[in-house]
Amino acid sequence: MTSKNSRQIALEALRLIQRRKAYADVALDCTLSRAKQENIALLESDRRLITELVYGCTRRQKTLNAVLQNFSQKPTTKLPPDLLIILQIGIYQLCFLDRIKPSAIVHTTVELVKENNLKGLSGFTNGIMRSILRAKEKEDILANISDPASFYSYPEWLIDLWTKEFGQDAIANICNWFNQTPHLDLRVNLILATRDQVLAAFAEAEIKAEPIPYLPDGIRVAQGAGDVSQLPKFKEGWWSVQDASAQLVTYLLDPQPNEIIIDACAAPGGKTTHISDRMKNTGRVYALDRLASRLKKVDQNTARLGITNVQTLEVDAREFAELPEGKCDRVLLDVPCSGLGTLHRHADARWRQTPEEPYNLAKIQAEIIDHAIQWVKPDGVIVYSTCTLHPAENEEVITQFLINHPDWQVVPPSADNPAAHFVCDRGWVKVLPHEHDMDGFFMAKLQRLNNTNVS
Repeated sequence: MTSKNSRQIALEALRLIQRRKAYADVALDCTLSRAKQENIALLESDRRLITELVYGCTRRQKTLNAVLQNFSQKPTTKLPPDLLIILQIGIYQLCFLDRIKPSAIVHTTVELVKENNLKGLSGFTNGIMRSILRAKEKEDILANISDPASFYSYPEWLIDLWTKEFGQDAIANICNWFNQTPHLDLRVNLILATRDQVLAAFAEAEIKAEPIPYLPDGIRVAQGAGDVSQLPKFKEGWWSVQDASAQLVTYLLDPQPNEIIIDACAAPGGKTTHISDRMKNTGRVYALDRLASRLKKVDQNTARLGITNVQTLEVDAREFAELPEGKCDRVLLDVPCSGLGTLHRHADARWRQTPEEPYNLAKIQAEIIDHAIQWVKPDGVIVYSTCTLHPAENEEVITQFLINHPDWQVVPPSADNPAAHFVCDRGWVKVLPHEHDMDGFFMAKLQRLNNTNVS
């Protein structure tokens, strides 16, 4: 076995993200895989630190640069790219990690500079880090950042959007929620196990897990549980990883045994398999996606979970005509969206999205929902869902759909449906992360007028 500093591996991942525009999760997987190929010894604690540094520095990039700028006479844009990343790694540890000694953080940051052919800047680095450390011992250095976008580390347009949507008083809670490490939520596969059985398996392995309120099959696992594929009963197919909000979508759809259902934007298959589960593996679920590569993940998930009633179809939902059986009972439209309700799960997403993108996506979403109405029986149900908090992709899409199709209406969930806890005045369902401690989601159940007898 050879050795390599965990911070060096984090630096290599952050290089890919900041300089080659790689996705954060892809960059992290790539660097960890390369370390394994190079026979580099990494403890589980090393992997956790690398992951924390990569995702944390990516999320907090704007904050870290603001702190650095307050202590550097040189603009951050003028610093050598590697030096900037190394300083971000050091500052992140000083400001956001409390389990590493500050003196060790300063030392390892200076050493990282030397190891990356920047020896001439080791004195500069040492001075910056020690200045920040001295200031931090006297005051809250983050409090000196007056700009909310820099303080919370988001693009200004997102801060403006959330202020307009939720009010100034909610900004701190929303931003802080998306800056935290995401929850690990599971959904029990009732085809093979019960929630009590899964909880017992986790308890036996001494891993803390607890039921999620309102979700009959939901479990939330404590932080630091480790590699998901190594958790109890994963290989046996007893459960899937699925956020609590995403689980609500299938409850709102309310699939019944022996029905024919279309999941129009199915990959990677979390909701597809939940639909099958609720149908007790009967009837038929058609899982649509325009990319065969993405449908492979659906096939892998159904195989692991012992599901046999799912058929995948490689097709764009906007071009799909009809099923061999004709009309279906229910359609799930978990449409492509900006993902602004899951920013904590994708550390770089806040920097990739633009103010224009939600409006561009809304056009595609409208095309999908307008096309899908031809697939359902006269009394059929459509559920439209997104994992975003942008009104252009949510309320505005549904409002315009109802204007264009006055023979359709929003149907609120029944009182005993888990989604009923999150229903709004107009009948659609909205999950707000900072209020509900779940991913941000929007969903609406639609049905033709005078045909609301379907549950």
